[in-house]
Amino acid sequence: MKLVRYLGDYVDRCHNQKEEQHLFPRLVRAGMPRDAGPLAVMLDEHERARQILARLGSLGRAFAAGDAAALPDLRDAFTAYASLCKDHFWKESDVLYPAAKRMLSGEEAAAIVEGIDALEAAIGDGTRERYYRMAQEIVDEGELRDLAFGLDRDVLAAILNTLPVELSFIDHEDRVRYFSHEHGEKIFGRTRGAIGTAVQNCHPQKSVHLVNRILADFRSGNRDLAEFWIDMGGRKVHIRYCPVRSGDGRYLGTLETVQDVTAIQRLSGERRLLDGGEQG
Repeated sequence: MKLVRYLGDYVDRCHNQKEEQHLFPRLVRAGMPRDAGPLAVMLDEHERARQILARLGSLGRAFAAGDAAALPDLRDAFTAYASLCKDHFWKESDVLYPAAKRMLSGEEAAAIVEGIDALEAAIGDGTRERYYRMAQEIVDEGELRDLAFGLDRDVLAAILNTLPVELSFIDHEDRVRYFSHEHGEKIFGRTRGAIGTAVQNCHPQKSVHLVNRILADFRSGNRDLAEFWIDMGGRKVHIRYCPVRSGDGRYLGTLETVQDVTAIQRLSGERRLLDGGEQG
């Protein structure tokens, strides 16, 4: 919702109003028609943007309240808004502003700047700097969500279950919180009963002290990987443990990956896509 507020407060209330209150009236007085040409296009697109923002607000509130079904429409609305803004900003930079520079005198340009300063002051002290900070916060938060934010929950789960690697995750309190490939054959069988179990109870007693040592090293930052490989039923199984950390380095837990690498060990030479990559 922070992004929707930013778009409504800064892009519409601040940026667009600077044009509508201070630039457009002077262009009309200078001879540019309001109901045709560049001004008509700008005003129409401002109104279309407001309509999309209103829809974004209602969809965003629904999604934040737990309505997952609102997500596809929310993505579509953001896409429509981004597309509109991309074209609109190009028209501003390449059509509207050059025309204004030709049509308006230096005194009129100075009056526009004065009006813009007054508009920002009416919104609040440090308006521009506040919106710059808000924009940076949105970018930073968006980078944490990254591309997974655009995936439905079921799609993300299906991707994880399709990986040729089994995943398990224990949280910062050493309790099992997730494992992939719940249905179908697994190298190390697990049931939902394992969720919430202390990871120490998932290992033989004789190796618990080694598990604790690895986790302690992950927490302290002294280690970023622990890996092992074993022979199991005619297969070579590769097991890796990696600490999972937040963007600021805080320890979140540990990820375990388990992979049958028997076929990988037999690889030799090359097989490219055009050489028959559809096989296997």
